[in-house]
Amino acid sequence: MGLKKNVLFTIILDYFKSYLPNMRKSSTTTIRTYQTVLEQYLEYLKDINGVKLYEVNLSMINRKSLAEYLDNLEIERKCSVSTRNHRRSCIRAFLRYAATCNVEAAAIWNEIQVIPKAAVSTKPVEYMTVPAVEAIISQPDTSTRKGLRDSFLLLFLYQTGARVQELVNIRICDLSLDTRNIATLQGKGSKTRCIPMREKLVEHLNNYLRMFHPGVNMYSNDTLFYSVHAHKHTRMTEDNVRKLIKNYGIQARAKEPTMPENVHPHMFRHSIAMHLYQSGVPLPLISQLLGHSRLETTLIYAYADTEQKRKAIESAIPEDSTLKEFLNPERYNIDDDELIKRLYGLK
Repeated sequence: MGLKKNVLFTIILDYFKSYLPNMRKSSTTTIRTYQTVLEQYLEYLKDINGVKLYEVNLSMINRKSLAEYLDNLEIERKCSVSTRNHRRSCIRAFLRYAATCNVEAAAIWNEIQVIPKAAVSTKPVEYMTVPAVEAIISQPDTSTRKGLRDSFLLLFLYQTGARVQELVNIRICDLSLDTRNIATLQGKGSKTRCIPMREKLVEHLNNYLRMFHPGVNMYSNDTLFYSVHAHKHTRMTEDNVRKLIKNYGIQARAKEPTMPENVHPHMFRHSIAMHLYQSGVPLPLISQLLGHSRLETTLIYAYADTEQKRKAIESAIPEDSTLKEFLNPERYNIDDDELIKRLYGLK
């Protein structure tokens, strides 16, 4: 089957070039996410069917292949349940659109409805201690060009609480280096938020700009972090960031015992939120820093901190101690009323 005759690719082209940007008004970040998910699913279909990419067609998309792909993500590739559900959601969104364009796709859309969303188990928030953050940020060799960039990138990621996509999308013009020292992040759903930059971060930023953007116009649309390909600057990818963080995490773990085994970009976001909460910063302010659309999302840090304190108290008292019978872990749990008061700034 030639590519021009492949209905699937015609629908894909319309979806990404017309429907998402023009009708849905989706952000470039959202579109890029959908592209990545669909590309990986097509690669999976290509492999299991033993065909070329251009030979993948609508008939290969069905309940069985999609269910097996999602299982493969979780079992073989060790992706989290949240990642599995996110991929399912992205693929469903595409097939929902495809169903409006083609009768065969409509039948596929009806067939996949029975694939359930996987239940997400409640897991403790993964974050780094302050010593762990200091350890990983100190790993890059700042006497080198790459080391200076990486050190600043890690510090920026931590102090702003940026998502990895927000980090790689930030442009020079999104930085206000005046009396305010503000970084404007482009978040989910094209929402923006302004993050104040601390003095130390601004100092590192100026050093970084002098080396990587000498003489730059601060109104430039150039991305702050870039890679060089064929002597041209290109936007740094999310995978670039994940790889360098993973490598520095491995190095830091040899020196800092509290360093988690699998360090990833989002862990910096969790870490700054936990450290601010533990320092007494009100939850509404943390929610604004992180750009949460719902204040309740920020409650995970309150629960995580409370659970940590409970475990610390339990472990501090030996099992054979007479004090054990007087220990009541429940008193260290924050009830819903208490959380609501903290969430909305009443305490």
